This record gives sequence, structure tokens and C-alpha cells, in this order.
Amino acid sequence: MNDPREPVLELQGVVTRIGSQLIHDGVDLTLRRGEIAALIGGSGTGKSVLLREIIGLMKPSAGSIRLLGVDVWAASRAQLDALRKRFGMLFQDGALFSSLDVADNVATPLREHAQVPPGMLAQLVDLRLSLAGLSTLAGSKMPSELSGGMRKRAAIARALALEPEVLFLDEPTSGLDPITARAFDRLLRFLCDDLGITVLIVTHDLDTLLTITDRVIVLGKGRVIANGPVDQVVQVDDPWIRSYFEVRASIVPGALPD
Repeated sequence: MNDPREPVLELQGVVTRIGSQLIHDGVDLTLRRGEIAALIGGSGTGKSVLLREIIGLMKPSAGSIRLLGVDVWAASRAQLDALRKRFGMLFQDGALFSSLDVADNVATPLREHAQVPPGMLAQLVDLRLSLAGLSTLAGSKMPSELSGGMRKRAAIARALALEPEVLFLDEPTSGLDPITARAFDRLLRFLCDDLGITVLIVTHDLDTLLTITDRVIVLGKGRVIANGPVDQVVQVDDPWIRSYFEVRASIVPGALPD
């Protein structure tokens, strides 16, 4: 049985340089099993870059990243292949294969990484679509035929294909109308609470922070400058944090904790 106190993700001293630009200058953070954590920060703080480093798509200049007990950048190819079956990723635009219908998009990880009997494949795809809040009829549609919210749900269904322990999401509600965005938030909370999936979200959506996250991690000046529940982070004396939450308070008075 997994220990709920066990760190799912550990970053120590992560440094990232792109050309002459220093993006991260010693990022340390820990993500524990079963929580939803949001990663926020100003433009250029390297939020999406950090996600790519965590999942093994981009190598940091220094530091260590351990995901589900595996040192991502010291692991063998076989270890990385095994690790990639244990997490799911949703990129900003969903990144669905445009030439495949939704069902085939969801089936792709199952075909490539799991020994699923052909007779069970359609059932498993339908189950993943249902978990993501889509009807089985959506499986026959092409990505171009879907609304923005349905594309995000289809991408979540594909990310859930291999029953991951961790989900990484890059701006999952960007481009969605408020009603669709809040429905997507409720889906994420369900996945965390009912399925025990750990979630790390890169987001600018203040409603997401206030309604579903357990913890907020703020990147700034190359490091983590705040880390805790929203009601603690909002009290941090930092110019960017103050301006970020003041905007929300001005739009919806009383929305923020005192």
C-alpha cells in the first residue's frame, strides 16, 4: 500500500539555463500523494519548462528530479519507459492527434504500452471517456469537431488511459468559458478524491486556485517564493503575489480569504 506521506515528486536545486538566460536558479519542491497542487508565477518564470523537465522532455542544467521514486535524469531508457506508464500529461492545447478520432486517441497509449486483448480495448476506451465526463458517442468524433471543453476532456481521457498515479496539466482551463472551466475543475477534484490521483497544475486561473487546489506553489526570481494553502500564500509579502491576488479581489469582492 502506498504511504500517503510518501513524496510523489521531489525537486532539489533545479537550475535551468536556455542560452544565456537563467530560468531556474535552485528550484526545490515536493508533491505528496493525493493532493492537487497549482504551480503559478509570472510570465517567463519557467512553469511549463519545469513540467517538461519533470516528465523527461527537457534536461535541466543542474539539480535532481525524482518522480515516483525514479531519478528522472539518471534513469535508464527502460526505467523511463516504465515511469511514463505511471503518469499522464495534458498539454496546453490538448495535443490530440488530429488524424485520429477521439476513441483512437484514447486507445493509442493502451495499444503502445499495455497488453490489452483486442476485445477489451473498446470497453476500456469507453470507461476512460466516461471518467473524463464524455459520452461514448464522442469517441467517433474527430478532434476538429469538438468544442474546447470537449477537447480538454478527450485529452484527459487519453492521459487516464494507463491508470496513472500522477497527472500533470499545463493551463487546462485556458480558452474555456467560465462554466466549462469550473466543470473541468470539478472533474479534476473528482479524479483526486475518488481515484487517488495526484495532480500538479500549471495555471493562471484564480478560480481554480480558490476552489480545488490543496496547495499553491509560486515561482519567482528563479526559485519557489511561496508554497502553501491559498490563505497562507495570499499573505506573502511579495509584489507579484500581491498584484496577482489583488486583481482577483477587485473582480470578485470577498472571494479571497481574509
